[in-house]
Amino acid sequence: MNKSLITNLIAAGLVVTGLMVETPFQQPILATGLFALAGGVTNWLAIHMLFEKVPGLYGSGVISARFEDFKLGIYNLVMDQFFSQQNLDRFVAEMVTEDADHLLDFTDVIDETDLSPSFDGLTTVIMESSFGSMLGMFGGAVAIEPLKEPFIIKMKQSLNDIAHSESFQISMRNKLSSTPVSSDIHQQIEHVVQSRLEELTPLMVKEIIQTMIRQHLGWLVVWGGVFGGLIGLITSQLSLGLWLH
Repeated sequence: MNKSLITNLIAAGLVVTGLMVETPFQQPILATGLFALAGGVTNWLAIHMLFEKVPGLYGSGVISARFEDFKLGIYNLVMDQFFSQQNLDRFVAEMVTEDADHLLDFTDVIDETDLSPSFDGLTTVIMESSFGSMLGMFGGAVAIEPLKEPFIIKMKQSLNDIAHSESFQISMRNKLSSTPVSSDIHQQIEHVVQSRLEELTPLMVKEIIQTMIRQHLGWLVVWGGVFGGLIGLITSQLSLGLWLH
């Protein structure tokens, strides 16, 4: 439902009605319609000018014209309010100290890690060693290819054991709670935010803000028409009172 259009149509309808009826209702209806239409149209134009450039009207299209300022505002909001150095320090500190008995779980990371290059590297080392010529008699690197899957399984088991050992967990918590680590995280987030903002165009910034607030700005037209109509009605009554006196 287009609130702006409906409001202006109702106001225009009052104007037409005011022109058609006879006194004593003509002046109140006409004044109410005119003032309501003026309030609705001017508020609609102001909203339109916020997003679109209108030739000859200085200050129109401010969202697109000042998109660099909006990008900077978005950057400051994200980095200063959400991902500030202090917030990251607090988050990391809470993560590593809130429940010291809770393990930092690396199982998923290890399971998703491709250890094939490790086996390939081991194969290269073996083939380049004194055992290489011996294995050459049995097919070379192909002879140890069946060991790849068992090797990867054992390596992941060993990595899991190491990652969840007490000494490793203590070392990792100490490392995560250190300032350089949180600084690195902050720099990475800052880089991601800056890269994403660089992709924004004036049109994209306009559409983002337009999507967020234009629906609610429609109520400005409604209330502009309502209050404009009330002012027109009051004005007509005051004018009528002065004329009678």
